[in-house]
Amino acid sequence: MDIDMRVAIVLAPVLIAASWAAFNIGAAALNQLQNFLNREA
Repeated sequence: MDIDMRVAIVLAPVLIAASWAAFNIGAAALNQLQNFLNREA
């Protein structure tokens, strides 16, 4: 599977941004879930 370098150059920043956003949202969601579970206990 030979990927064109232009495609990789265009997709790399998009994938980095998407993974960074997912990381930040996931961390906030876990924090919120943890707070909710702690309040219930």
